[in-house]
Amino acid sequence: MSGLDLDALEAIDVHVHVESDAHGHLSLPDEFLEASAKYFGGAHPTPGVHEIAAYYRERRTAAVVFTVDTEKATGHPALSNEEIADAAAEHPDVLIPFASIDPAKGRAGARTFRRLIEERGVRGIKFHPSLQGFAPNDRSAYPLLEAAAEHGVPALFHTGQTGIGAGMPGGGGIRLGLSNPMLLDDVAADLPDLTIIMAHPSFPWQDEALAVATHKPNVYIDLSGWSPKYFPPQLVRYAGGLLQDKVLFGSDYPVITPDRWRDDFAKLEIKPHVRPKILKDNAVRALGLRGGKEKA
Repeated sequence: MSGLDLDALEAIDVHVHVESDAHGHLSLPDEFLEASAKYFGGAHPTPGVHEIAAYYRERRTAAVVFTVDTEKATGHPALSNEEIADAAAEHPDVLIPFASIDPAKGRAGARTFRRLIEERGVRGIKFHPSLQGFAPNDRSAYPLLEAAAEHGVPALFHTGQTGIGAGMPGGGGIRLGLSNPMLLDDVAADLPDLTIIMAHPSFPWQDEALAVATHKPNVYIDLSGWSPKYFPPQLVRYAGGLLQDKVLFGSDYPVITPDRWRDDFAKLEIKPHVRPKILKDNAVRALGLRGGKEKA
């Protein structure tokens, strides 16, 4: 594939959800999508890969795209990693595919992940501990994480509160504590060659996330899921200072659009030389991109 022309891109959005496939299958059960829509105050769109590509191409922005495999916890069949990767390969100028594999699949899941990297061009893996029902440091995900480290691709973990299940009885059975970013400190210590991206302002554990990212050189933070105008003051301070090389633009599209995110980001008190780091340059490093083209 021709790869990304990094010089032509304004930004890289490291957090974009594929919510439907070519067959009309959705990524989550209807009741979870409805709860998410209510939590975020609007409809929950369900874009597919080709729709996402067109949307991001118009904005001269690359997008890391993925689904979340929650089949064990919800009984809902996951979208196909293979189909997402193959569709993304039709849009190599803007899309960077990640896989999602339930840690419960163990070493069989790790074998699948290796095949996805080697044969389908997948460039990372996405986890949602609360939705998938595992603690990142309980080692159930380690076969997958070891495969990621061996291939030099990052692992992206949801952290903090989630709109999925919000307001449902028992929160839909989703346990928020599994997404405490401090659990990733153990992972970062055990697997120092693995690049870890902690997704979202980690409410209510923002200070823990900042501590882990400051202490562990292999840990980054993406800023998805919140409009920047709601970022906690300490997150803005660290993003513009101590962690300016380790913070990444992410929108959480489709629930937050990159347009809204960037409009609000422009209003933050961030030094001009730091903005391009957050919007693109840090992602180039975290995702293993090199030069003017995506690394083959």
